[in-house]
Amino acid sequence: MPQNEAIDALVIGAGPAGLMAAEAMARAGRDVVVCDAKPSPARKFLMAGKSGLNLLNAAPTEDQIATYAEAADWLAPMLRAFGPDQIRDWAEGLGQPLFTGSSGRIFPRAMKASPLLRAWLARLDGLGVELRRNWRWQGGAFDFVTPEGPRQLVPRVTVLALGGASWARLGSDGAWAAHVAARGIPLAPFQPANMGFRVNWSAHMTPHFGAPIKGTCLTAGAQSLRAEFTLSARGVEGGGIYALSRALREGAPLVLDLFPDLDLQTLVSRLAGQPQKLSQKNRLRRALGLQGARLALLLECAHPLPANARALGHLLKAVPVPLTGPRPMDEAISTAGGIVRAGLDDSLMLRDWPGVFAAGEMLDWDAPTGGYLLTACLATGHWAGNHAARI
Repeated sequence: MPQNEAIDALVIGAGPAGLMAAEAMARAGRDVVVCDAKPSPARKFLMAGKSGLNLLNAAPTEDQIATYAEAADWLAPMLRAFGPDQIRDWAEGLGQPLFTGSSGRIFPRAMKASPLLRAWLARLDGLGVELRRNWRWQGGAFDFVTPEGPRQLVPRVTVLALGGASWARLGSDGAWAAHVAARGIPLAPFQPANMGFRVNWSAHMTPHFGAPIKGTCLTAGAQSLRAEFTLSARGVEGGGIYALSRALREGAPLVLDLFPDLDLQTLVSRLAGQPQKLSQKNRLRRALGLQGARLALLLECAHPLPANARALGHLLKAVPVPLTGPRPMDEAISTAGGIVRAGLDDSLMLRDWPGVFAAGEMLDWDAPTGGYLLTACLATGHWAGNHAARI
């Protein structure tokens, strides 16, 4: 039988949402224990920060709230209580000055996540938060497999912050869903979010794998944006694709305007002005400077090209990319799905499990990259922790 241990406040999951919940409860005077299945905390957070930690976004708070689509209404109070302005103050209070990039994304000047995490863990330690590593929740009440054998915790209040279902090797494996569903708590199926999409390229594309496609307008359904994306051996990925990933996941076709700064008539005139003896490739190169990976992408997606200048101009403004579905969920930056709003009260306590709250990517909300993911994780962790502290 597991050894029982009565504790005051428990957080399961040491990612951004869990650590923020722990900080909120500790500041309210609770004795907090954080349990994480991995040997070190916040592994996905650290991985996200390797190429530059996009912590938040400079857009006005109300504009940011709108990006959460159908979840905006219930996330709004949390994002207003601990949103971009408060997160900025919090990060700078940890000795991590921030700067705003040209895209409106906000990063620590150190760029990496590790300095912020080290400072945060030191703060939590100073607040008396205990971090237990290699403690994996096994369901039941609060049964754990630990390096010392099976243990059972008996907390007065609990915050669950176990992440989504992508990057399982970093800890977000979605295994918690079975434990929560066993209690009758409603869940939406996990789906990949902010992920790449497969394209069955021909061998002609091999030299262009890894090439960025710039200066293009991408459209999926009702969404259009100017953004960069990357060609890979597996398909397309990168910021422009991630921003449209929900619409693409739901079946909208991906269409590219390769010359968003030129109107159709200008394209047609430039193409028609080229000598008829030129090949299509040379006409495009001489008239529009189209070459390299951008030209290869056009030929791959729309071969054979129309000879008529007007038809070719129309094509350049709407190149269809033949996606064959999203990359596997475990490769996604984040996931949609999880505990649905109906299973939570306004404090983020589970309706069918009194005294147990949930936060972060466990909840069924979806957001694009650009700082919105971490903002909502921190905001929901702060909200759940503050409400849990009152029990």
